[in-house]
Amino acid sequence: MVMTAGNASDWSYTEAFLRNRGLVGEDEQQRLRNSRVAVAGLGGVGGIDLVTLVRLGIGKFTIADPDVFEIRNTNRQYGAMRSTEGQGKADVMCSIVRDINPEIDIRVIREPLGETNADAFLHGANVLVDGIDAFEIDLRRLLFTKARASGIYALGAGPVGFSTVWTIFGPRGMTFDRYFDLDDAMDPVEKFVAYVVGMAPAAVQKTYMNLSHLDFANRSGPSASLACHLASGVIGAEVLKILLDRGPIRTAPYYQQFDAYVGRLVRRRLPGGNRHPLQRLKRRWLTRYIRRRLRDTVTPDDANERP
Repeated sequence: MVMTAGNASDWSYTEAFLRNRGLVGEDEQQRLRNSRVAVAGLGGVGGIDLVTLVRLGIGKFTIADPDVFEIRNTNRQYGAMRSTEGQGKADVMCSIVRDINPEIDIRVIREPLGETNADAFLHGANVLVDGIDAFEIDLRRLLFTKARASGIYALGAGPVGFSTVWTIFGPRGMTFDRYFDLDDAMDPVEKFVAYVVGMAPAAVQKTYMNLSHLDFANRSGPSASLACHLASGVIGAEVLKILLDRGPIRTAPYYQQFDAYVGRLVRRRLPGGNRHPLQRLKRRWLTRYIRRRLRDTVTPDDANERP
């Protein structure tokens, strides 16, 4: 690995984050230093989120990702470089953030998150940041439910086209499953559709995004680095407000989308969440679209293995 950890003995936290002054008070900076953020997933958005939060001066993290960097990650993932191909994302990102702040308190989980380790992952965290792959709906449901039970905020900002979309869930108010209208009886296509349609009800990106490149079978879709960086800025701002008690925090059923390409910000309340009649129509259309594409590409050998 190219990155090496710095020496804490010749490093100063105060000097490193001095330029935050004027935006963050001295006492507030210490609150950030003593706060812990749990970051699940260290790919397109999670890795950039992590670095953004580290550079704010947040001093404690728990990070988790079981995957390794691959060449196909290059267009958008912070830790994806020639020197890191084949290396674990959690280890690479841990090395990077230790090189930024050698005093950082960081716990690393390299195994897949699930029922057996979700509580340990969230232990001591002040906020959960979701950087999980967009196709991993059940894991996301589990972590958001656990975060609510722990009394902490949970949020994630996703890259959609050249925009970022985000919805925040607090310890009270509308739950993750209620907002997205999710339940255990739904199949993988229905869960994925409910999540992506619920994240971006305004669909600002629809004027330029080519949906034919959405490949559900291979868990792939259009994603650009600039949108991941927009997402990390949003996460940085919202986490800072949460940790420093700076309001307002607009939780679900509010959703927000900022598209840098078309220069548009949408901030709206979605009554009923994904059960809103217009949302149901969008979900029905996208579900049919994905199922039709799956039928068109399925082979006789795997005809019985469709989602």
